[in-house]
Amino acid sequence: MQARYRSISTPITLTSIAVSVTIALLIAWTVVIANGAYEGQVWLLVLGITSFAFLVVVLLLSGVGLARGILEIRRQNTFVDSVTHELKSPLAALRLGLETLDRPDVKDSQRAEVRAMMRDDVERLSAFIDDVLEASRLSHLREGVPLARVDLADLARATVATVTSRHGVDPACVSVAIPPGLAVQTDRTSLETIFKNLIDNALKYSGPDPPEVRIAAERRPDKSVVVTFADRGIGIPAADVRRVFKRFYRVDDEAVRARRGTGLGLFVVAALARGLGARLVAASPGPGQGTTMTLTLPTSEAP
Repeated sequence: MQARYRSISTPITLTSIAVSVTIALLIAWTVVIANGAYEGQVWLLVLGITSFAFLVVVLLLSGVGLARGILEIRRQNTFVDSVTHELKSPLAALRLGLETLDRPDVKDSQRAEVRAMMRDDVERLSAFIDDVLEASRLSHLREGVPLARVDLADLARATVATVTSRHGVDPACVSVAIPPGLAVQTDRTSLETIFKNLIDNALKYSGPDPPEVRIAAERRPDKSVVVTFADRGIGIPAADVRRVFKRFYRVDDEAVRARRGTGLGLFVVAALARGLGARLVAASPGPGQGTTMTLTLPTSEAP
């Protein structure tokens, strides 16, 4: 937070200095012109041009800073609205479920259905809170996290089972094409979070038809590993492909707004990927044509 305050105070200080210098020069020019002593005062002209150039630069920087500040405030407001919606919806469903269970005329089969729905809402809340906490702790990531051998096929199948269960879809809609035994030496927790978020996004932003997601991986000659997560969902406009990894950013589209989200999932994924020394790239032919997320893990062949 201190760094943010310093970034705000810097343009304010520069603007104050520029305005003060300009006022001083205007007073000096007025005095010189009034006394008729402006002949030979070249230094005053040079200083005036320099000061005005400085003022223009400061005003441009201040304008850019102000625009960024407004954009950040809008993103935070969007985040707050999303958080409110994400919390209120499952809480309301849980309250309704508890009230239903309190009714004496509810059959046992109905009670089991209500309990299953409540478990789903708890899972949804838990996943959402995990994303928020993960985003808040990214700036405090520790270096020297112990690395472990991670079998990518096993990790993919485990995360597919978890995420498809959360979405209530058939795990068969997510195909895994990863060679047996393909493994990397990395932080398992971070990589698992990346897999879960990317699979969750692929399912969440799929079209109205049954979702179809494909996960594939291969080791390149330089020993790096490339993992792709491809879907046939709503896609991403070309202007937004690079922005989707920004904090709180969501594509301004009705299809996106219709789906739950806070703009934190891909931000968390990109930050975790950087922490692993990996590179994450988004690609999409356009709206309605699906999206492919490509995760390139650094050279790290597990024994």
